[in-house]
Amino acid sequence: MVEVTAVEVIEHRTVRLSFSDGAERVMDLSPLLWGPVFEEIAADDDMFNALRVDADRGTIVWPNGADLAPEVLHGDHEPVDRPRSTT
Repeated sequence: MVEVTAVEVIEHRTVRLSFSDGAERVMDLSPLLWGPVFEEIAADDDMFNALRVDADRGTIVWPNGADLAPEVLHGDHEPVDRPRSTT
């Protein structure tokens, strides 16, 4: 399994990710930051910028315990679609 080895915030919600297989990817995380665990991260720059690599998990994490699967960040799997509003 590929793991995230480094992360750098480029601007707003865009990051540069480095992976254990040598790949690098610049990615806008905005579309992935939905649901209760990501509300503060999506809305607050300081909270978003507090992300870091957790070597034990092999991915990026935030202080509130939120993380994103390394497979999604690497591009190996598409994330689950955001729930659609019925209103």
